[in-house]
Amino acid sequence: MKRSILSLLAICCYIFVSAQSNGLQLKTTEQLVLETKNQALVLQIEENKDVNMAYLGPKLHNKQEYNMLASAYKQADDYTGMYKAAYTASGSRNLLEPAISVIHADGNQSLDLKYVKHQQREIEPNVTQLKVTVKDAVYALEVDLYYQVYAAENVIEQWAVIKHQEKGTIELTKYASANLNIKAESFWLKHYHGDWAMEMQPEETKLTHGIKTIDSKLGTRANLFQPSAFILSFNEPSHEDVGSVLLGGLEWGGNFKLDFELDPQDNLRILAGMNNHASNYVLKANEEFITPKFLYTLSNNGTGEASRNLHNWSRKYKLLDGQGERLTLLNNWEATYFDFNENKLFSLLKDTKKLGVDLFLLDDGWFGNKYPRNGDTSSLGDWEENKEKLPNGLISLIKEASSNDVKFGIWVEPEMVSPKSELYERHPDWVVKQENRPEYYFRSQLVLDLSNPKVQDFVFKTLDDLFIKNPGLAYVKWDCNAVIYNAHSPYLKEQANFYVDYVRGLYKVLERIRGKYPKIPMMLCSGGGGRVDYGSLQYFTEYWPSDNTDPLERIFMQYEYSYFYPAIASSNHVTDWGKQPIKFRVDVAMMGKMGFDIVVSELPEKDLQFCQQAVQNYNQLKDVIWHGDQFRLANPREEDYASILYVNKNKDTGLLFNYLVNYRYNTGTAGPIKLKGLDPNKQYRLEEINLYDQSVSPIDKNQLYSGDFLMKVGFNPQLKASRKSVVLKVTANGV
Repeated sequence: MKRSILSLLAICCYIFVSAQSNGLQLKTTEQLVLETKNQALVLQIEENKDVNMAYLGPKLHNKQEYNMLASAYKQADDYTGMYKAAYTASGSRNLLEPAISVIHADGNQSLDLKYVKHQQREIEPNVTQLKVTVKDAVYALEVDLYYQVYAAENVIEQWAVIKHQEKGTIELTKYASANLNIKAESFWLKHYHGDWAMEMQPEETKLTHGIKTIDSKLGTRANLFQPSAFILSFNEPSHEDVGSVLLGGLEWGGNFKLDFELDPQDNLRILAGMNNHASNYVLKANEEFITPKFLYTLSNNGTGEASRNLHNWSRKYKLLDGQGERLTLLNNWEATYFDFNENKLFSLLKDTKKLGVDLFLLDDGWFGNKYPRNGDTSSLGDWEENKEKLPNGLISLIKEASSNDVKFGIWVEPEMVSPKSELYERHPDWVVKQENRPEYYFRSQLVLDLSNPKVQDFVFKTLDDLFIKNPGLAYVKWDCNAVIYNAHSPYLKEQANFYVDYVRGLYKVLERIRGKYPKIPMMLCSGGGGRVDYGSLQYFTEYWPSDNTDPLERIFMQYEYSYFYPAIASSNHVTDWGKQPIKFRVDVAMMGKMGFDIVVSELPEKDLQFCQQAVQNYNQLKDVIWHGDQFRLANPREEDYASILYVNKNKDTGLLFNYLVNYRYNTGTAGPIKLKGLDPNKQYRLEEINLYDQSVSPIDKNQLYSGDFLMKVGFNPQLKASRKSVVLKVTANGV
């Protein structure tokens, strides 16, 4: 009899779950609808208090029709009733990859999160935030799921706040920021890989059943091998102007993990967050664990529209001073490397003025006395001017810069320490390393333990002292060249918390710096593009895409970065890398925040005159590049050339960059390139600028073309072997 009753109960449970998954008997108690200008995200609270993600896609005109979503899909049984969970917990019914896993204070590992309440509020015009609270029925653990919507930009941020009131500590073994569920016939993922000087190499593959994971375990420079930014396209590979795509990324400068799981019903689940590798985070009662934000934008008109969504959003809401100005600069690195003195720098300061840029940046090698910084094997952590190189200190250089009517900036790498340094000798307990194992170095250096508040104070003081002692210091290049080996914190009791707490400690320092120096421009540099993400960029005005400044390579890199980050954030320098002439190098650097890293005094007279004129042209048109809309017209991986257009918001001024990237015989632009983003009813002139040595352009600057013609037929910039780089100013008639 007992066995019969148990069998009957089992059958009832199966029917209950199957019915729930098919939407047959369990009714929706409420829908939570979030809408942007063009897109919608719908959460569904089921009768049993499960919170599911019912929809992510184009906004419907009639909100009432979101209630018809469940009846639109007839899929196979979901044995668990959790395939669509908005934040999937492990250890109870779930059979798929969880968003959250917990070891409770009593050792139990089960979790089942049920709806408690929600709150929706307007943060400011255009920005709406929804908080959904879910809680376990057995254990005193709850999670607040946050959804922040930027309506005009079609951008959504998601994150979670985890807290508990159990008797003792718990361990978080998985703690995603977001758990998306998406329906389509198929999915294509474009993501990136690389290494030093080889950043942002794209790969696009069709997702198959199972889990595709993109992750980092490097601790710092987390994006060295692959960044968290990705492009997901529905039903076909991604295209610039057609198709449904989702561009996303994690706002976090440390270890990350993105899981793309095609479930048994052929739907895609995306779980994005910090990497839980070696990071079972120990959480005390009443503490809050706040995950980083996961950012994404959805477009039904290809990657071009999606990237412009991100550009507009980041300039307005995330990038430091994204709607402001930037300084052009001359850097001494490739001119001197570590070999310089005060007189040599004075000469470079005069060259800065001669070139016509705004600021001189003194790079690595200016510090260390007991261990002078004459190479990259010593001195990191000893942030005092080297008395032999700079007997009168940095302040003398700042005064000399001022007398030349330019500003002065400095390079630092404050998170790092050299084993050969006074700091290491004084504070070996501040260094990330295993006590009883050999030290293993990356670029002859180690990482300071930023989970330690005393180290945070030291790093803040490093920057603060530079500003206090050197009034007029106008720019900081913040570098980070090492990954974390032998991860161990002498400070932390819970070693599993280290990878997370390191980045949190870094952000605490940056928040203090920005609290005291909110407007000082700062470049985010991490051996190149090793830390380019919006979690870090919120403290910086710009980033360094790569140490590889060969302009031909940079065309490809800057093209890929442009999917996610606006041109105003990209630091592009003219250097001696590559074999291209000065015109080609300058033209490529103009597609962002331009700078120079050359020996101005050794430039041939014609090259110098060209650079000076190009700087003047750039100063007249940089607002279009920095704050306008970007349109990718020709992909250098698909054509013999690249073509990128920037158009201001009024559609009356644009700048069109064209580069030949294949130098084989008879390559060039055989036909016209179709422009985008213009007003079809306006008349435009196209004038070639950045001409070298008064050369004559074959393009008639007086000819008028309608925007309609330029967008439907196009314009040929006449790229060929003798014209490898062509920059065109596009101006509406009457402007």
